[in-house]
Amino acid sequence: MKYLRTNLAEAKDCKNLISRSIALFPNLNSLVNCAAITTRGSIEDTSLKLWEEHINTNLRAPFLLMQGLIRKLKAEKKSGSIVNIASTSAYVGQGFLTAYSTSKGGLLTLSKNTAHSLRRDKIRVNVVAPGWMKTPGETEIQKKFHGAGDDWIQKAENSLPMGELVDPKKLAPLVVYLLSPSSGVITGSIINYDQQIIGAVP
Repeated sequence: MKYLRTNLAEAKDCKNLISRSIALFPNLNSLVNCAAITTRGSIEDTSLKLWEEHINTNLRAPFLLMQGLIRKLKAEKKSGSIVNIASTSAYVGQGFLTAYSTSKGGLLTLSKNTAHSLRRDKIRVNVVAPGWMKTPGETEIQKKFHGAGDDWIQKAENSLPMGELVDPKKLAPLVVYLLSPSSGVITGSIINYDQQIIGAVP
C-alpha cells in the first residue's frame, strides 16, 4: 500500500487515516500536516460552503490527525514531533483569501496551544509558514482565478526580491529537521519561510 485515499474535508476520513496509519506503522511518532485548499473568496463573496471547506480541510483535519497521534503517544508515554504547514497569509493575507487566511491563522494558534500543552510529554509541535510557492496546485489556482499564462512562474519570480518563489524541494529539509531529534527542544515555533518580512513597510 502506497497511500490511503482520504478526503480531509470529511471528519470520518481523517479519523480513519490516522487510525489506519497507526495500525500500519505501530511505531509512528511524527506527523506533517501539509495538505490544504487555497480557493479564492473575499469577505463579501465567500459562501458558507467555501468557508466550511477551508475550515474543515485546513484546520479541522490537522486537529483530528494531531489528536489521534497525540493520544497514541501519550498512552504509550513516548515522545514525538509534529510539523504543521501554515502560510504567511495566516497573519493577514490578501483580500481574496478570507477563508484561507483565517484557517491558517487558526492553525498557528492550534499549533502553539498544543505545543504549550505537551511540553512535559516531550511531544513537540512546530509550524513552517511558507510564502508564495510554486506547486502544481498553485499553477492551477493562478490559471483558474487570475488568468495566468504558462509563464506565470517566471513573471512572479521576476517581481520578488530574491527572484524565486518558494521551492518545496528546498523547504522539505527544514521540515525533516524539525521532525528529527536534531532539532532538540524546539517547540511552539513558527518559521516564516519567505523573503517578505512580516510587518515591514515595502
